[in-house]
Amino acid sequence: MQNSIVETLIGAVVIVVAVFFLFFAYSSSGAGPVSGGYDVTARFNRVDGVNVGTDVRLSGIKVGTVSKLSLDPKSYNAVLTIDLENSIKLPDDSSVRITSDGLLGSQYLSIEPGGSMDMIKPGGQIEYTQGSVDLIGLVSKFALSPGGGGGGGAPAAGAPAGGASAGAGSGPSK
Repeated sequence: MQNSIVETLIGAVVIVVAVFFLFFAYSSSGAGPVSGGYDVTARFNRVDGVNVGTDVRLSGIKVGTVSKLSLDPKSYNAVLTIDLENSIKLPDDSSVRITSDGLLGSQYLSIEPGGSMDMIKPGGQIEYTQGSVDLIGLVSKFALSPGGGGGGGAPAAGAPAGGASAGAGSGPSK
């Protein structure tokens, strides 16, 4: 009987320590919504890998999160609502693009500030956007192109469409 009480108490202490550790890790990681910020929207043609809670970074520093994703039924563009910190004021010619933390990393939004003196107001829209790139699609196009991957497809820039022409200097001179 005495042994099972000690085991129960030790189990309870382990659970309390685990909950404390998870709370500490969550609060110190900067995860979660930005408190007290303002919203702006951005329209993208593709938002693969972006979800509610995705980081928004400026110069590599988290300045906000994605708070809402929706689809515009007329243009079929994805509309992202971004919650930015109040201390961040963006010029109205700023741009935002979807990028990743490396080849297999998670997606995030990267903001490039513009040079305008006019700032985007709360509820405003970032006009210049670049959607996500489908890396798997690009690799499969390259791998499945005619010629086994390396030289198939369109001719190189500046090369004649029908191959080397006479006098082009591509073969040995006689």
